[in-house]
Amino acid sequence: MRKFNTRGIVLSVLAAGLLTTGCASVDSVEHAQATANTALSTAQSAATAAQQAQQAAAAAQQTADQARSEVTALSQKVDALAAMHAARGPRD
Repeated sequence: MRKFNTRGIVLSVLAAGLLTTGCASVDSVEHAQATANTALSTAQSAATAAQQAQQAAAAAQQTADQARSEVTALSQKVDALAAMHAARGPRD
């Protein structure tokens, strides 16, 4: 009768079990890659939208600055007209 090395057999079975359970299936890897691709696409879309929003905000700020400048100019004209009217004195 042959003497079996039970320790070697047990270690071999455990190693085989760990190797087979530790590997991902092709489907799970493909699913993970598809999920990563979707996440990347979503992130790129979000970055594009953020850039467009930033450009729109800059344009709105420029319009607001122009409007403020025009209001200031008109306010100065009104003040000048009021000063001229006050300098003439009351009308008879």
